[in-house]
Amino acid sequence: MKEIVGEMIRFGTDTIRDLDQSLQLEWLETNGLGGFACSTIVGANTRRYHGLLVGAARPPVGRCVLLSKVEEQLESDAQTVDLATSVYAGDIVHPQGYLNLVEFRLDPWPVMTYELDEVTLEKAVTMRHGYNQTIIAYRLAAATAPCHLSVRPLIAGRDYHHLQRARGNLNTELQSNSASFVIQPYEESSKLFVTYPSGQLWPDGLWYYDYLYYRERDRGLDCTEDLYSPGVIRWTITPGETVYLCASTQPLDSFDPETWIEAERQRRAALVAALPERDEFGRTLARAADQFLVRRKISTSQRHSIIAGYPWFTDWGRDAMIALPGILLATGRFAEAKSVLHSFAETTEHGLLPNSFDDNGNGAGYNTVDAALWMSIAAHRYTAATGDTDFLAGVLYPALTGIIDWYCRGTWFGIHVDDDGLLVAGNEQTQLTWMDADPGSGPVTPRHGQAVEINGLWYNALRIAADFGAKLGQPEAAAEFTARAEQAHESFNRLFWSPELGYLYDCVTDGQSDASLRPNQLIALALPYDLVSRDQAARILRHVADRLLTPYGLRTLALDNPGYQGRYFGDQHARDSAYHQGTVWPWLLGPYISAYVKVHGLGDKTKHHLRQLLQPLREHLNQAGLGSISEIFDGDPPHYPRGCIAQAWSVGELLRCWVEYQLFET
Repeated sequence: MKEIVGEMIRFGTDTIRDLDQSLQLEWLETNGLGGFACSTIVGANTRRYHGLLVGAARPPVGRCVLLSKVEEQLESDAQTVDLATSVYAGDIVHPQGYLNLVEFRLDPWPVMTYELDEVTLEKAVTMRHGYNQTIIAYRLAAATAPCHLSVRPLIAGRDYHHLQRARGNLNTELQSNSASFVIQPYEESSKLFVTYPSGQLWPDGLWYYDYLYYRERDRGLDCTEDLYSPGVIRWTITPGETVYLCASTQPLDSFDPETWIEAERQRRAALVAALPERDEFGRTLARAADQFLVRRKISTSQRHSIIAGYPWFTDWGRDAMIALPGILLATGRFAEAKSVLHSFAETTEHGLLPNSFDDNGNGAGYNTVDAALWMSIAAHRYTAATGDTDFLAGVLYPALTGIIDWYCRGTWFGIHVDDDGLLVAGNEQTQLTWMDADPGSGPVTPRHGQAVEINGLWYNALRIAADFGAKLGQPEAAAEFTARAEQAHESFNRLFWSPELGYLYDCVTDGQSDASLRPNQLIALALPYDLVSRDQAARILRHVADRLLTPYGLRTLALDNPGYQGRYFGDQHARDSAYHQGTVWPWLLGPYISAYVKVHGLGDKTKHHLRQLLQPLREHLNQAGLGSISEIFDGDPPHYPRGCIAQAWSVGELLRCWVEYQLFET
């Protein structure tokens, strides 16, 4: 069973030795560059994305799994035992080091405690912020005599989306000295530096075949991999001593792990210094939020961006803009928020923000209608939080007015303003809204034409531009934006509101209204500037609560719709078919909560209700990606967590609401 001590997540032998449960529990370490380390609490990798060093060669992309894992043995006077756990094809578990693992905790990084007779060994895994570098510390906490520790590094050296099979073109050449070795299995990006002071390398050059990644098997993908080991590193450790293994993409000029680890501990402590000590949920979310902030080079400048999710997403424009208020503004990281906004403002093309950046650093894709509109919301919230009129005048306002200008005269993907003042976007072959799954045969959820949340965002962008124009002394521009907003407001209510249904149509295409009950209308309700009356909002909220709300977020389609899919499982086509057809998304609780506050006010009764609403997700922090919030959940009970184990807008929207509405109990 797990034990929560303060903010610490801790598991004992009841959970650890139940492999069905412990292999579901994953930890994540990140380095602020897009690189990461990730595995399960017992150290068995269950995904192709798991690894002790997944470096970002071109931050935050160019990710390679370099050091996949290590397998250890500890020898005392009495016996030699395995510490590592691995799963092979045929579901064979070997070695079974989890039987000697008595505790796993996040303190604040993964710490594993092993016990055998009178010997206790602690293993801690830490990533150094700003470096593609993982530090593994082994401390002999208790023993009656020195012990011998053997650690076998297992190397992949491949792109993190792919898998490795034993083959002749892996370069096994090893450059080593008394305390380190260098190996470059393939191209330059696969180069790995391993440092192990006071240890000794015993080279043997062995392949280990058919590691099984059962999470990939569940996803209908290739799921076995061969890993190469150059040899075994051995130490003799005395009681109370700590030895270190450091994996890095660059050679080390010096080696001072104690200083590096202490600096990282202090950096993480500073992330939550402004939050009340008793606010365990808020502090945990703030630490999770930090994992998504990364550096990105824009032109010749080093700025910041926001990773959409771990372990496989990079930075996506829509996700970054939705997540920014919670990830950065709610945590008081205004300089980084400014840097992210500047990054995306500079990458705008024809009024569009990048939907996503290429994994290999080869440009960006712009197939999104709403990312640029979400930037107007982020800009509005940033300016309200900081009063930064210089940045508003120099960067944000020109970017926002440029977006509006392109949308009014028409831009890529058929995005344009119709005669009624509302936005039209795309065709039957495009997926420009956040409901964008396409298994290759066309969009699963076609929403081309006039989509409800897109036009809610459009109206808000116009109102925000009008306010910014007035603030910056441009009354004529403000008046023009206001006139456009008024037309959009009138047309929106005429086109989308259905008195008979009591909620908003999801999309209007060629004059045909889609009455499917989806959560997109909540986005329109939750934005800063209201589009519908309070009575209309209350009716909409009741329908959404009755038919879409679950303990972990909102379904993307009502249960009674013939297209509803209740499980997100199986191969790519099966998963894409369910992605926005019933699957639950936690980030949608942000718009739901904001809409709820608009309808019911923010009294004690509302706060109590919202705390209860979020309780299942508080518990979820200990159930999948430890200390973070998953991307999605099944639409059907028991709402199993799916997708990424840590998603930026899931964390960001919950943190935004938690802080904005002061839900912490004093």
